[in-house]
Amino acid sequence: MSRSLPVHDHLHEVHTVEDALALVREHGGRVTSSRRLLLEALFDSPGHRTAEELAESVQRRAPDVALSTVYRNLDELEKLGVVVHSHLGHGPATYHLAEGAHCHFVCQECGAAVEAPDELFQSLADAARERYGFEIDTRHFAILGRCAACRHEEDA
Repeated sequence: MSRSLPVHDHLHEVHTVEDALALVREHGGRVTSSRRLLLEALFDSPGHRTAEELAESVQRRAPDVALSTVYRNLDELEKLGVVVHSHLGHGPATYHLAEGAHCHFVCQECGAAVEAPDELFQSLADAARERYGFEIDTRHFAILGRCAACRHEEDA
């Protein structure tokens, strides 16, 4: 059976901050206080958050942690398959835990984001692979359009 995603064939079972830190150690990384605080922010408030929002959360507990440190840690955690970044429309990239990663529909009018199951895109992923040899990472992008509420307002 074929599959769309992940780009990371090395996604790991990471359910807690400690699981993620063990993975960092396993791959030769150091467990720093800023990395631990970032992971705590990701696990405490799952969902889509920008690097700036995550930095604010970390900086409430450790004001000396720079935004560049947060970006660097997010990049390292993404390489390990712990986090995924997504582009939900025209705003900044958002980050979320890789476990439970999903596709997105984003309304171009009101900005509402709707999570969509990967199965919805399976035929597209299969066609892309069969026709073009291209494997889609559906966790990384959003399909833009108009939500039911915005469509309803226009029809009214």
